[in-house]
Amino acid sequence: MIQMQMSLGEVLRLTLFGTSHGPLVGAFLEGVPAGISIDFPKLETLMSERRPGGRYASKRREPDNVKFLSGVDNGITTGEKIEISIKIKDVRTKDYSFLPDHPRPGHQDMVMMKKTDGEADLRGGGMSSARLTAPIVAASAIITPLIEQLGININAHVCSVGTIDSKPLGECEPKWETEECRDIRCQDKKAAIEMIKLVEQHRMNLDSIGSKVELQISGMPMGIGEPWFDGLEPYLARAMMSIPAARGVEFGRGFAVVQMKGSDHNDSWGGDKNNPQLIGNKPDGALAGLSTGSNLYLKVAFKPPSSIAKEQLTLNVKTNKMEPLQVKGRHDPVLAPRAVAVVEAMAKLVICDLAIRGEFIDR
Repeated sequence: MIQMQMSLGEVLRLTLFGTSHGPLVGAFLEGVPAGISIDFPKLETLMSERRPGGRYASKRREPDNVKFLSGVDNGITTGEKIEISIKIKDVRTKDYSFLPDHPRPGHQDMVMMKKTDGEADLRGGGMSSARLTAPIVAASAIITPLIEQLGININAHVCSVGTIDSKPLGECEPKWETEECRDIRCQDKKAAIEMIKLVEQHRMNLDSIGSKVELQISGMPMGIGEPWFDGLEPYLARAMMSIPAARGVEFGRGFAVVQMKGSDHNDSWGGDKNNPQLIGNKPDGALAGLSTGSNLYLKVAFKPPSSIAKEQLTLNVKTNKMEPLQVKGRHDPVLAPRAVAVVEAMAKLVICDLAIRGEFIDR
């Protein structure tokens, strides 16, 4: 029988469990040092930013109340494996009555059905559902104090929806200055208004639209990361690409580097031997897998949500014919607004694991 793995991390290791329409979703978080005091108000704030039910998110009503079943005593970590549990409250199974006979375009239905010989629970995306990002955000809240102790700040926002782009994150206003900024999770007030107009236009047409999240990591000490496969950027890329519907990651100047000369791209070292610093316009936050001490920037592109109300032709495996399918239910018209909290959470988990391995954080 096939057993599928859903784990991230080496010393700080996160393992997910659950499905979209099961009784709960959750995670095991191993490698957390003892003595961390959990900031429950901050936990609730982080969960609320990922939670469905917002203006530009699925209208599914999930309170996302987090329970720690082990590894936490009186709000303080004990050093044992932490079990995170989040009960599922709001499911509408009838919206998925066409499954498994009529797999949805753009979804895991067909490939998961083949992999599991038809045994997988496909409702709402099953084990591949974005519902499982809830325990990821909860896990990141536990280790946030460790990140903050190092002086690291992690900040993300929606930088693109369709053809609408925001200013660079470093030039934007603080979170979230206007109602529009909060609704669409964009720190550029003017771009937020235009993004909302575009999302509404596609929603009225029973369609969806692609989007992008920009992340800035500042305050990292030099040397976090490992050479090659667990380098800071490769590890971050793996984590970001595991977020449902992520389709691309770029760092720093991104794909624009193909049009640059080495003399334009190279960042010189300044400062002195005791405090070296990269100088230049947006210098690299990592070199050879190791943090440089400069800000690290990355962007994550998300495809348009696949569940749309617009009718689509796709294979019905029962009749073996292409037949029209109209997906019902409560679905996001754009993904980046809810992904902001998840991108930040993934960055925290990756950096914390690498920092523990590199002895920047005591085990």
